[in-house]
Formats: sequence, structure tokens, C-alpha cells
Amino acid sequence: METSKFDIADYLDSNEMIAEYLNTVLEEGDNSDVITAIGNIAKSIGMTKIAEETGLSRPSLYKALSDGSKPQFETIMKVLKAIGGQIQINPITA
Repeated sequence: METSKFDIADYLDSNEMIAEYLNTVLEEGDNSDVITAIGNIAKSIGMTKIAEETGLSRPSLYKALSDGSKPQFETIMKVLKAIGGQIQINPITA
């Protein structure tokens, strides 16, 4: 029996699923996890579409959103906007 590699991008098929996934990673993950999650979301939407909307090339997006990368904040903000997300600050409650 052959198995295929699990790819979360295959399951990010609605805005609600994308938001839930990213919010969970933001809450439980570290910086690297968040960047990887944004990359997975961009991949699920389509890197060509994200590249067009951000003005960045596909290769630079793959590089910026790969595991272990440290993209500039401006890049993250462009990609978040392109994937339909935004950053919102809520006070931390004890």
C-alpha cells in the first residue's frame, strides 16, 4: 500500500478553515510555525495569485515562507493582505 505525504494546504479550502488554522498556530506556535502556516495558506490559495497580489515573485515567496526563513515584516503584511487576513490586537486576559 502506498501512502501520500500529508499536506495541510490540501485542507485549507475555506476562509473559515484558513482563519481557524492561522489563529491556532498564532496561539500555540512560535515565529517559525507562523511563517510556515502563512506559506501553507498561500500555497492553498495559489502562489501565482499571491505573487500577483503582492508584487513579489513566486520564487521569492517560496523562499520567504519556507521553514527556517526570516522574512521582512513588510513581506508578511503583503501576504496576509493577499490571503485575506489581517492582524488584530486583543488585550491579554489573566
